[in-house]
Amino acid sequence: MGFEEHTEFLKEMSELILNEMPKAEYSSIFNDFVESDFFLIDGDSLLVTCICEKSLKQGQDLHFFYLVERYLVDLINKGGQFAIVFFKDAEYAYFDFPELLSLRTALILHLQHNNTIDVRTTFSGCLSKEWETFLKESCPYFLIVADEGLNHLQTQLFNFLIIQSWAMKVNAVLSSGQASDILRLYAYFMPSKHSNRVFFKENKQQIENAYKALNKQLKECRVLAFKPLFGNLIWDNMMEEARETISLLKQLWPEGSDIRRVLCVISCSLSLRMHHHFLENRKKTTSCQETNIQQGESNCLSLQEIEDLCKLHCLSVVFLLHLPLPQRACIRSITSRWIKNIQAFLKMKKWCEHFILSNIDTFEFWNLNLIHLCDLSDELLLKNIAFYYENENVQGLQMSLGDVIMKDYEYLWNAVSKLVRKFDVGQPFPLRTTKLNFLKKNPLTIKDSSKEKMPSLGFIPMSSEVIDKFAGDILKDLPFLKRDDPRVTALVKHKEFDELLHWHSRRPLSDDYDRTKRQFDEKSRDPYVLRSVQKYHVFQRFYGSSLESITSRIIVTQNIKPKKNFSVPKSKKANETKAEIIARENKKRLLAKEELKEEEKWNVLSFSIEEKMKENLNYGIQNLEDFLKSCKSNSVKYRVEMTGLTACLKAWKEHCRSQGRGENTKDLSIAVQMMKRIHSLMEKYPELLQEADQQLIARCLKYLGFDDLASSLYPTEVAGDDMKEKKKNKYSVGIGPIRFQLQYMGHHLIRDERKDPDPRVQDFIPDTWQRELLDVVDNNESAVIVAPTSSGKTYVSYYCMEKVLKESQEGVVVYVAPTKALVNQVAATVQNRYTKTMPDGECLCGVFTRDYRHNALNCQVLITVPACLEILLLAPHRQKWVKRIRYVIFDEVHCLGGEIGAEIWEHLLVMIRCPFLALSATISNPEHLTEWLQSVKRYWKQADSVIEQNIAAKRSAGSRANYHKDYSQRKQSYKVRLVLYGERYNDLEKHVCSVKHNDIHFEHFHPCAVLTTDHIERYGFPSDLILSPRETIELYDSMFECWESWPRAQELCPENFIHFKNKIVIKKMDARKYEESLKAELANWIKNGNVEEAKMVLKNLSPDLALSSENMTQMFPLLVEKLKKMEKLPAIFFLFNLGDVENRAKSVSTFLKNKQERERPPKADKEAHDMATKLRKVKKSIEKQKTIEEKSQKKPRKMDKSLIYEAEHDNLLRNLEKNLEIPQECTYADQKAVSTEMLQMVFDRVKFTRKGAELKALAERGVGYHHSALNFKEKQLVEILFRKGFVRVVTATGTLALGINMPCKSVVFAQNSIYLDALNYRQMSGRAGRRGQDLMGDVYFFDIPLPKIEKLIKSNVPELRGQFPFSITFVLRLMLLAAKGDDPEDAKAKVLSVLKHSLLSFKQPRTVEMLKLYFLFSLQLLVKEGYLNQEGNPIGFAGLVSHLHYHEPSNFVFVSFLVSGLFHKLCQPTHKGSKHFSQDVMEKLVLVLANLFGRRYFPAKFQDANVKFYQSKVFLEDLPKDFNAALHKYNMTVTKDFASFLLVVSKLADMKQEYQLPLSKINFMGKECEDSQLVSHLMSCKEGRRAISPFVCLSGNSDGDLLQPETPDHVILRTIGISHTQAPLLWPQKYDRQGRRMPLNAYALDFYKHGSLMGLVQDNRMNESEAYWLLKDFSLTIQSISVSLHELCENEEDNVVLAFEQLSETFSEKLRKV
Repeated sequence: MGFEEHTEFLKEMSELILNEMPKAEYSSIFNDFVESDFFLIDGDSLLVTCICEKSLKQGQDLHFFYLVERYLVDLINKGGQFAIVFFKDAEYAYFDFPELLSLRTALILHLQHNNTIDVRTTFSGCLSKEWETFLKESCPYFLIVADEGLNHLQTQLFNFLIIQSWAMKVNAVLSSGQASDILRLYAYFMPSKHSNRVFFKENKQQIENAYKALNKQLKECRVLAFKPLFGNLIWDNMMEEARETISLLKQLWPEGSDIRRVLCVISCSLSLRMHHHFLENRKKTTSCQETNIQQGESNCLSLQEIEDLCKLHCLSVVFLLHLPLPQRACIRSITSRWIKNIQAFLKMKKWCEHFILSNIDTFEFWNLNLIHLCDLSDELLLKNIAFYYENENVQGLQMSLGDVIMKDYEYLWNAVSKLVRKFDVGQPFPLRTTKLNFLKKNPLTIKDSSKEKMPSLGFIPMSSEVIDKFAGDILKDLPFLKRDDPRVTALVKHKEFDELLHWHSRRPLSDDYDRTKRQFDEKSRDPYVLRSVQKYHVFQRFYGSSLESITSRIIVTQNIKPKKNFSVPKSKKANETKAEIIARENKKRLLAKEELKEEEKWNVLSFSIEEKMKENLNYGIQNLEDFLKSCKSNSVKYRVEMTGLTACLKAWKEHCRSQGRGENTKDLSIAVQMMKRIHSLMEKYPELLQEADQQLIARCLKYLGFDDLASSLYPTEVAGDDMKEKKKNKYSVGIGPIRFQLQYMGHHLIRDERKDPDPRVQDFIPDTWQRELLDVVDNNESAVIVAPTSSGKTYVSYYCMEKVLKESQEGVVVYVAPTKALVNQVAATVQNRYTKTMPDGECLCGVFTRDYRHNALNCQVLITVPACLEILLLAPHRQKWVKRIRYVIFDEVHCLGGEIGAEIWEHLLVMIRCPFLALSATISNPEHLTEWLQSVKRYWKQADSVIEQNIAAKRSAGSRANYHKDYSQRKQSYKVRLVLYGERYNDLEKHVCSVKHNDIHFEHFHPCAVLTTDHIERYGFPSDLILSPRETIELYDSMFECWESWPRAQELCPENFIHFKNKIVIKKMDARKYEESLKAELANWIKNGNVEEAKMVLKNLSPDLALSSENMTQMFPLLVEKLKKMEKLPAIFFLFNLGDVENRAKSVSTFLKNKQERERPPKADKEAHDMATKLRKVKKSIEKQKTIEEKSQKKPRKMDKSLIYEAEHDNLLRNLEKNLEIPQECTYADQKAVSTEMLQMVFDRVKFTRKGAELKALAERGVGYHHSALNFKEKQLVEILFRKGFVRVVTATGTLALGINMPCKSVVFAQNSIYLDALNYRQMSGRAGRRGQDLMGDVYFFDIPLPKIEKLIKSNVPELRGQFPFSITFVLRLMLLAAKGDDPEDAKAKVLSVLKHSLLSFKQPRTVEMLKLYFLFSLQLLVKEGYLNQEGNPIGFAGLVSHLHYHEPSNFVFVSFLVSGLFHKLCQPTHKGSKHFSQDVMEKLVLVLANLFGRRYFPAKFQDANVKFYQSKVFLEDLPKDFNAALHKYNMTVTKDFASFLLVVSKLADMKQEYQLPLSKINFMGKECEDSQLVSHLMSCKEGRRAISPFVCLSGNSDGDLLQPETPDHVILRTIGISHTQAPLLWPQKYDRQGRRMPLNAYALDFYKHGSLMGLVQDNRMNESEAYWLLKDFSLTIQSISVSLHELCENEEDNVVLAFEQLSETFSEKLRKV
């Protein structure tokens, strides 16, 4: 079949890919400095993407290699772990581009020889068997691939690669459209879907045939490209020629050489020979047609002309050898192109280079230096030399080459002439013997970059205390403008146009706090509002009580005396007062009374519990344990335990007798229950044990076969000691006591807990580390607390709140939580825990999030999210409230390294003056964090003492300082402690799910199976890789089995282990010591040379899993069903895609419905229908009867009739409900868990929400889902019902992992994702195992590749590293605070603290300096744009810009549009005097706002898709012309300032690194060549090359290119740590690296036009929930602007104000309807 016959199918394939593109998620492919998942990069995609870079000129090899390495080094710095793949077949795509063919070959060799990167070049193509095997073994998570090639054939190759990757469950990430910042790399992520895999499976044969046809077509292209250049020579001849020439050179230079010299000499000699051969052929052929082989009619280049060109090439290579990069970077930029004939010859030369490089590896014994493979040719340099010889030299300019260069050039040319052999190539000098101009004539041949107008540097002078204190030390080195400079005087004339005269731009705006919707008006007396408030409080308490079973505590404010130190033991009854003696006696009497009551209770219950134990031991023991939980008296508990033990012994004897001989079939759960009772008695009540009881315990141990333990407990002859051997075997468990306890009782082992209560804590006895936390709070200190999920670290937060509540009515505790869901939860907990009588208008607990606020500033405990606390701390007129803060609690502080808003956490930690508690379960470098925070506290100590001195000075000067009281009150400690704790309360066991024969199987996954001997040798065992006791035994058994002569086998056998010797009760800590010993022993094996044995151990522990190709989505309900059967519910199933979270939950519900349908009796539906019909009739009869009764009130007989009807009605209703109710086996809901009233109350709250009905229907089946796009009431429904145990299956995204209190029995990871990393894995798996309910948590992996599981378990959690700490708007907000703060000194101290303490610059002096310069750049920009004056005070529309701080840079652009009068021009009403605006005006306004605040890009390639859109326009149009022009003007102003800033900051660059390639570290520094006049002449552009990378200068770029739109980041020097994202630029068009325009998604405008969410799903390819939240955000932005404009303008009739009001109302209305 020819290629044409496959075109239809290829079209179908590319349409499939194009259709997936707009659905691609644009997200970070890395997560926060964690080792990434293993992924692949397609080498040809990398090459194509870099070669299309707009700053790169053709033929600039070194610049190209710099781009490749800079990209790869960025991946590696972000934790990337990858391999690069070059397919052999892919080479065929370059036959039209020989210059790229040789570049590709050089790239492969360079990556292999000069880097440590894993490069794979052995696969023939993406459909080969070897490639498939490689993917199966390495399980890459995604493949980075281009969506478009250099021509349509290469694009098809990429399409095959994408389709095949999807088929192998490998996701595709597009190489185009990527964007990078300090922490992440954003890219289009196209997941492998089941439908794509089905497409591949169904069309496999056709795909293979089409691929073969494509390859054939590509090979034919080779012939077409080859023939005109090489005539009758074929490919293999050329390869042979190349090999021969290399071996000739080897004889000529036996000592070896540098690759540049070798390639230069061989390629010149080969090309000369080819050209000679070609000319010979031409002579022979007489017929005219064949004359046209090469250049058609034009006369062909003579051999001498070609020799001249080769000489110039040799000279250029000598320059490469001798000139260091600093000198080469100053090269002149020649814009002329080669003439056509030269271009053709250069193509042939590139082919020759490819043949040579392809054969380089065959000569391995030759000493060939391959370091400079990255710098084989420099076309700009060659053009410069050519230009000099054919233009300047001819006109009489004589430049010497210099001795060194001359000698080396002669050496090369002589080698060429020796290799050519067949003919003489002439002398090395003169370089030009012919007259032909190789370059086309061009009026502007030399582009002089130094003349490009770079804005002259000049800082506008500013004077402000903040500037002097932060950046004063660098001001002296900066070029400042004179006061009378026109640029400075122009600032005063910053005139706004006439329409804005009645606008008070300086009027202080209400801040975000004022605008946040109040949940209720707290001061209102309206009965409806009061009722709502009451309902809210009732619900909050109910919600809180669902979170924990703690009774509410009444708090009374006390005068705080200094705390005693509780860690010091009290001296015995030292002179007790009379009152204390009476209190003690009373307490004693009360306890005795309690004990009596409990004894009576047990006497009543004991008989029924004993009976139950006889019937069913486990059920009876459950009742017994329930009684123990409620009982307080030790003596009663002791009696209960003894009863239990006796029952267990009896049950064990009976069980063993009934079993007969078969030892292995014994039910060991009875033995476990017996040992549990023995553990309890021995550990908790040793002082109550009588001799008879000890005898009983010893008998029990003997019956279990633990003779040694029995005799150690009761050595005298035990009754029944005459048990014969036979009898013994009959009862024994058959294994030693230690192994029995570890293997079968691991999770029951007693934890070491302190027995001495702490008077500060009533509900439980705190551990030592928890007491340290209480001390921290008592001493007003700060602490960073790192402890596992559910270890009890949150308790200290509540202790801290209680302390502040007791101290006074003024003090405030702020609790900062990362998500709104967590805010609501903590608020409910606080309201449930504490009640306190507050003064009028004050309340105990308040909430402030972006959605709503409630009592936020009149409460004592404020629960909020970081962004909202930042708003309060930065608001100038809220400083009085800020001073009331006594403590701030940061929950989940590792969000400091997170994706969104991480820098806000940083700002908060450095701005607060009070102590803080920072809690997290997962930080790998807490020491670094603590050290940074200690440096912040040292600053505050100093700042506070200065402020206090100033107050004292003012007081003595007579001004009564009103803030004295405030500061004296807060005698605080500046100490920051680090508290680490590593133990989880319950063990976690991991399991991997696999599918065999359409059924789901679980394999236990031993944690050690993830390790390799290399990993243990290099890093040891990961600190949180903890084994359960059962897994410890498995490890010992595996070690014992793998090394027969293991010397320590006996010593480490569980029965002989030193810490277990003669212990009846083994504790958790003993098991932990045993585990540590085994791990240390295994590490010693590796250290001492027993690596093979160790490898065997790890291999033995690995589960044997088959990769399943099933549709795992369909298997999901079966997985849930299986877990239910195994009693592993309640469970949370984590997925990472919003749509999947909802769909999987629905699929479980559908599965249950279908099951119910199948099991429903055949006639049930008909019966239900009949009953419903009867019911309707009876209802009618009742109504009829009512009207009759109302008419006649006397006849009693008719009354009986209505009673009969009602009875019939009730009976029918009951029967119908019974018929329709969900059978127990068709729901996962536990009906008993929640009362009907309570269920109704929860359901009623979501009656009118978007997903309410769906969640209610799911909840009735015991299923729910939870993700960030749900309304808070909807989330609460799922949380409450799950915690109460009604809903037992929840699918969720990562939002549930952040601190939400939803413990469960099992956690299932049911989807792989970038977001499933070591951090999230620990956060999520930490939910498994409910403290107090489950002694063990289970973690299941479903549809997650094995390598990924291994990585999750063994990887470290991320280190916290700083983000770029501020934006321009943030600097403006800081200046607003400094200028207008209520307390100026305090405000300035805060501003300086933020500026000086960024985590990014901690211990990094160069970064500190860069940030100072960035701060100054921000100020300059703000002054020029009219937001600050020269004193640093806010002016103009500063308030409006800072109010829209979420949207930089759009906030600046918006205000510039407003100030230039564009909105007034646009917003014209329908007719004069009207307040209404036409649909057309509104749509234009939305178009402008969508371009500013609704920017979401599609991949560029999607525009090629042949797709029909039904409702939406989909692609957003450009801004209207006048807006576009204004935007361009704004962008140019900012660009100039940013370019000037880069020039100043460039002095901070580390030039040693800048002259190295980023990855291979090849150095291009060196001694400059000074003795050559020609070099000095050609490298004369020293100006204008300061702020850009010297590698980029090689393509003729200069500082002037920084003024170009969309200059890519890699142009800037890489060591200054600045990228374009730090400039507030908004380019109207965005282009990807291949130079294609990326269209914007018109979702906001489309929705405004058609109002349909489904339209956005169908046409704009968006997920419904995500689209809803984006629209909600857009709507909030419009509202916010509308309110601001209203406040700023006193003329209420202003058209712009009215237009925004109208738009705000219509948009919100449309959104409400969906």
